[in-house]
Amino acid sequence: MSEAVKNFNPSGIDFDERAKQILSSEPILAAKDVEVQFTLRGQKLTAIRKCSLELYEGETLAIVGESGSGKSVFTKCFVGMLDKNGAITHGSIMYDGKDLAKFTTEREWRTIRGKRIAMVTQDPMTSLNPLKKIGVQIQEAIELHQGLRGHAAKQEALRMLEAVGIPNPARRYNQYPHEFSGGMRQRVVIAIAVACRPQILICDEPTTALDVTIQAQILDLIRKLQKEQGMTIIYITHDLGVVANVADRVAVMYAGQIVEIGMVNEIFFDSWHPYSWALLSALPQLGVKGEKLPAIDGTPPNLFNKVEGDAFAPRNRKALNIDFLEEPPLFDVTPTHQAKTWMMDPRAPHVQQPDTIRKLSRQHLEPDQPVQQMPHPHEDPNREALVEVKNLQVTFGSGRKKFVAVDDVNFTIYRGETFALVGESGSGKTTIGRAIVRINPITGGEVLFKGQRISGKISRQLDEQVIRSMQMIFQDPMASLNERAKVDYIVSEGLQNFHLYKDESERLEKVQNALQEVGLLPEFSSRFPHEFSGGQRQRIGIARSLIMEPEFIVADEPISALDVSIRAQVLNLLNELKQKRGLTYLFIAHDLSVVRFISDRIAVIHKGRIVELAESEELFRHPLHPYTKALLSAVPNPNPYLERGKKLLVYDPSVHDYRTDKPQWVEILPGHFIYGNERELDGYRKELKL
Repeated sequence: MSEAVKNFNPSGIDFDERAKQILSSEPILAAKDVEVQFTLRGQKLTAIRKCSLELYEGETLAIVGESGSGKSVFTKCFVGMLDKNGAITHGSIMYDGKDLAKFTTEREWRTIRGKRIAMVTQDPMTSLNPLKKIGVQIQEAIELHQGLRGHAAKQEALRMLEAVGIPNPARRYNQYPHEFSGGMRQRVVIAIAVACRPQILICDEPTTALDVTIQAQILDLIRKLQKEQGMTIIYITHDLGVVANVADRVAVMYAGQIVEIGMVNEIFFDSWHPYSWALLSALPQLGVKGEKLPAIDGTPPNLFNKVEGDAFAPRNRKALNIDFLEEPPLFDVTPTHQAKTWMMDPRAPHVQQPDTIRKLSRQHLEPDQPVQQMPHPHEDPNREALVEVKNLQVTFGSGRKKFVAVDDVNFTIYRGETFALVGESGSGKTTIGRAIVRINPITGGEVLFKGQRISGKISRQLDEQVIRSMQMIFQDPMASLNERAKVDYIVSEGLQNFHLYKDESERLEKVQNALQEVGLLPEFSSRFPHEFSGGQRQRIGIARSLIMEPEFIVADEPISALDVSIRAQVLNLLNELKQKRGLTYLFIAHDLSVVRFISDRIAVIHKGRIVELAESEELFRHPLHPYTKALLSAVPNPNPYLERGKKLLVYDPSVHDYRTDKPQWVEILPGHFIYGNERELDGYRKELKL
């Protein structure tokens, strides 16, 4: 690791000191050669393959890897939460003088689970009882593990609600899970886990479905609770920005094994396993606009079969012959850093770390490197306005229950561009996208497509033209696909509805061409959605859109639920299709790092109103609106030093006083629009030195 990296430390975190503390202490939990097998349809699947791990008091360990790598299964062994068809078939898990791998009864596990080792699960809605009040659920955990009863237990539950940052705890105590937002529900799940006063807290993807601003708050909350209660924390995540924020050490898992483990700065700046390199290289923050993100070829191995050699070898372009023949041991890189790769063997040829790793370590030296400026379609003097949104208003309900979801929204999307709409959950992004493609009716304003009004009541002929020309890729690929239909029917449903084929052979040919275009095999057409991974399901959704040969696609959070490597594949695919087919996108997202990589222009929306709009790089260089600044401050950075040294801004809407000085939508710089009153606009002009 370069001296420049070591000497740059705005966060004040001394990783060398943390490494010394770990080396000088005894582990509080030690898993050795753990093997976990599941029996499925009479076959044995080895999900965890001789995996070892030591956990130290007070540390934060992050376990990263793609879906299916075994992260959750491995840690569920520590709390006895394996599915009934799964079992630990080899190895030991020593904790507090006991071997947890030998526990066989629920009674034994109750002495550990919750009281000593607690778990925060990924989906807070499914882990909360929808029929019980929030306060009662927290109180039950307190009564079970702290021995408090009645009034004392209730007071402790109220204190926990306050500790996790939920306002008005007395009122919230009597509410049900559906009355809480996603971020608030996650806080409740954390409160239940922490109320047990555990020594070890396992957080399984605790921020995956949350906005970046809420994610930053949850991470700060867990860090605060860890300090107060002296907990040891295991984070399970595929988000390397989260890892950079929280972790002391990082374990990288692949195909049921830990393939690299080390201090966080060692993994980010000096990793040596090709899989670690591949994960870091796939990050949009390290990509170059207009170029492909390095995606990981192929798929993980089938764990029903015995894995020969290095499990990652078939996907590793730099694999050695021995990688296919013999499994590598864990080689020591430093006393705290091990990598399971034959490249560390003294006999192996020297391989240089990829440019991505070097770029990441130089990021703090050149934080504002000039980004390659691509030609923007909206700058073309002969540009064509494909979609125009004018004074758009969308409301739900009526009378007292009337809710204005989108109000007075204006923007134009030009042919060939990717126009991004960014904001937190509930800001109105998806509502706008659905209104444009005529799923949501509008209550005010209009939407034009190629100069023709398509909102409100239109002719059947125009309606059919709009459906064919405008398609939508939905956020959740599982919920948006008919689980009872085969891929062949799902992809060709639009063709069948509009009779866009001459005969059955032409329909089959169109389906196979659409699948091949998104990187799926033609034989997949006879399978059902549940037989595919998340990334493959999203590709099926894209194929379903493409088969109609649209000109305009609304991509609604198309990658939010995907692993970093699958994200790279889908982003590359969207960019390729844009070039090949001349597509125009409305890209809806809350992750600004992804938006910066893929979009030409960005509109920032807050509570149904667009507050700022500019070219992608202009918005990142000169954010003006305080809400835009808050969003940008919360974007995770895959550099541990920069991530921990950043200042998180919290947006306070009360800073705007529009009672007398009314706001307006103004072009403050060419192509850069901002929403504000005269006093605010003067401040923005001073900021820009105009």
